[in-house]
Amino acid sequence: MKKLIYVIAFCLFFFKANAQQDTLKKTTLTLAALYSSNVSYYGQATNEKLPYVLANATLRLPLGIYFSAGSYKLLNYGSGISETDLGIGYDYDFSPKLTAGIAYTHSFFPTNSPLLRASNENNLNLSVDYKWSWLKSSISTDYAFGKEKDIFLSITNSKEISLGSLFNEKDEIAIEPAFEISTGTRHFVETYLIEKEKRNNANNKGKAPTSPGNSGQNTTTTVTIPSTTFQVLSYNFKLPLTFSRANYMAEASIQYSILGKHTEAELKNQQAFFGLAFYYQF
Repeated sequence: MKKLIYVIAFCLFFFKANAQQDTLKKTTLTLAALYSSNVSYYGQATNEKLPYVLANATLRLPLGIYFSAGSYKLLNYGSGISETDLGIGYDYDFSPKLTAGIAYTHSFFPTNSPLLRASNENNLNLSVDYKWSWLKSSISTDYAFGKEKDIFLSITNSKEISLGSLFNEKDEIAIEPAFEISTGTRHFVETYLIEKEKRNNANNKGKAPTSPGNSGQNTTTTVTIPSTTFQVLSYNFKLPLTFSRANYMAEASIQYSILGKHTEAELKNQQAFFGLAFYYQF
């Protein structure tokens, strides 16, 4: 853990030392509130539908360093906060078209969390965005670690299309259709299945047998997944519709995901997600 902190600190210092002060930039605080019809982890979702709401705050400094904090609440599971995230990152503009970033996030999960990502409390992200004349391409790499260790690579191509204004020239309506391929390892699935079995056994403890052949005792199943292979996790099609003004933006989005090759019945082969979001910047 100390080595990781040193690496992040070095990267932030390196970027800061090579960045030029931009007098046009200022410190900003962005507040966000989001709703989603289900949890998506690199396009993957379980058979258990988990709608949620999210509140987030991001403080961005002029040199590109930012700090973020957010909390998730699953709407149909548990009574408390379902996840809390704390993050630090840095974005550097090499040119008007090329941007690179590094970020680290630590997540806090309650005991027996039903989330796929609960086994990886830490995430180190490296990203590169390039704006072509006709579309935007992004490459994002994540090293997620905690109880398990996984590596993910996502490639996204998107195109922002302005649909004009709604009331006057101060606002804008736009869509940004995107296609994303997410790849990676799958150690987190094995941990999810084991933890799910523990939750089921705990819920069934003390219940009367449902059949003569069932003693009501807890059972243990060995879970083996070829998770070390780097493979396609999902193909994702996204269509966000945004309405923006000077200080705020409202968004409605649809995402349709198709999983790559897998054998777990707990993961849906196809899944549609619907989301609403509101952002305000000070």
